[in-house]
Amino acid sequence: MLSAPSDASSASPLSKTSSFYVVATPLGNLQDMSLRALAVLRAVDAVACEDTRHSQRLLDAFGIKTRLVALHEHNEQAAAGLVIRMLEEGKQVALITDAGTPAVSDPGARAVARVQDAGFPVVPVPGASAVITALSASGLADGHFHFHGFLPTKSAARRASLEGLRSVPGTLVFYEAPHRIAETLDDLAAVFEPVRELVVARELTKMFEQIVRMPITEGPAWLAADPNRARGEFVLLVSAAPVAEGLSPEAERVLGLLLAELPVKQAAKLAAAITGESKNALYERALAMRDEG
Repeated sequence: MLSAPSDASSASPLSKTSSFYVVATPLGNLQDMSLRALAVLRAVDAVACEDTRHSQRLLDAFGIKTRLVALHEHNEQAAAGLVIRMLEEGKQVALITDAGTPAVSDPGARAVARVQDAGFPVVPVPGASAVITALSASGLADGHFHFHGFLPTKSAARRASLEGLRSVPGTLVFYEAPHRIAETLDDLAAVFEPVRELVVARELTKMFEQIVRMPITEGPAWLAADPNRARGEFVLLVSAAPVAEGLSPEAERVLGLLLAELPVKQAAKLAAAITGESKNALYERALAMRDEG
């Protein structure tokens, strides 16, 4: 059982060593701000953030006066240098993003790497995450998930990316912006098998939050039924690849080539390593192919 330190009210939330604190902030509902995140943001010497105007409103809401410095995709390398100089001066610095956990499909990962390379600790302060929030309320029980983030902006490249993900044995998780949501739902319906389920999670934790699950082919029609459904930021979840019956054509081809040169057991073992298919299934099929031959 976890318990709070006995002197939690007076203990500093910061390490004695100059550190870079990666702080999760609410997706929308300010009540999701953790006590630890508040304590860290009040105590550090500076907060690096994606958008200073947006983050200033967050700090103002909690009466936090800490200095803000910009760290976004266009200045991340230079801003990382500034963070490292502050750490070298013995200061403490936090990193936040516009919403959720920093450095996950958001700026910050390069800065984190540079701080680590400079020899300073990086301390995660966990909290809201759009990925986990959407998964927890999706109703999908695939057991595993693959977070892809944002797909390519052009349809041809987007469909190529989706084709490459078709065989992933877990829930697929994507982010999408409102101006591309219609095209992306069209591509999901076109690429993936009709038996798959789609979960659309938009405006998570905000006033107009909506989480709906449906057959993947119904996504475009659901979106078109109400113009308001295209508003907000989206997390899209696609259920795992359906379990294939029998071996894939590629596995059959590989196994056939190997059987021409190797004994059954060795061919099946090597085919399993190449294709990822079941070794037992490949062995049984190899025996049948040998008998057929």
